[in-house]
Amino acid sequence: MPSGLLTRGEWLVAARLQLQNAGVDNAHQEAEYLLCHLLQKNTAYLYAYPEVALATQQQTQLASWLAERLAGKPLAWILGEWDFWGLTLEVSPATLIPRADTERLVELALALAIQSKAKVLDLGTGTGAIALAIKKERPDWQVDAVDFKLDAVNLARKNARQLQLDIRVWQSDWWQQIPPKTYDLILSNPPYIHPQDPHLIQGDLRFEPQTALVGGNDGLQAFRDLLEPIQHRLVKGGYLLVEHGFDQATAIAELFTLGKLYGVQCHTDYAGQPRVTQGYKL
Repeated sequence: MPSGLLTRGEWLVAARLQLQNAGVDNAHQEAEYLLCHLLQKNTAYLYAYPEVALATQQQTQLASWLAERLAGKPLAWILGEWDFWGLTLEVSPATLIPRADTERLVELALALAIQSKAKVLDLGTGTGAIALAIKKERPDWQVDAVDFKLDAVNLARKNARQLQLDIRVWQSDWWQQIPPKTYDLILSNPPYIHPQDPHLIQGDLRFEPQTALVGGNDGLQAFRDLLEPIQHRLVKGGYLLVEHGFDQATAIAELFTLGKLYGVQCHTDYAGQPRVTQGYKL
């Protein structure tokens, strides 16, 4: 083995230690992600052949990626892709990185009793994660998605093409450019973080677009915006489901009630925190 080159197993151990020392959560898993991405193999392959030496170019690339991660750059941006609901989505600094907790929103939407040819709208689609997950599971549903950032619109469209999932995506600041039609289901994971929340200067949130994170002066403005015309946008019996902060359930329920939605209930995420509120038009 050329001097200075590590085996795959040795690199994993060294990378995990550096990530741990930098305070990165799931350091071992992140090291695996980087090596798997380089080799375009799964973790089973890594551990089947840990003694294989890295080539000079491979070790150089891994060192560059690891340095970026240690500097705080989100892992998803380094990889250029992230998984959501079994779909591999291209990601970019223009949008939020899809979170596992948002899969709960998809799960709850799919459990609703909705007609087989339902019309669905995803407000603030970002990468297109929610809309594409819904379309994957309900190919007969007509799924629309909007985002106010053109970069996000283009990214969602690209993901739809790559995944061969037929959704319609266009640019709109909330409802402004959406045609006057009604939907059986409206979904949103809007900006909901309070501008003074300390998490905004921690972890991956330091790098992600603030417009996709901060919900006005109190974290609730996006919900007010999307609820204002909701009676004119839902069919009778149509549902609205939104993701929100763990400490916002009471405030969101009040806004749903002000919007004249019924059957308002909050569901917990996979960690047991209040995360998704739903209601329907009577």
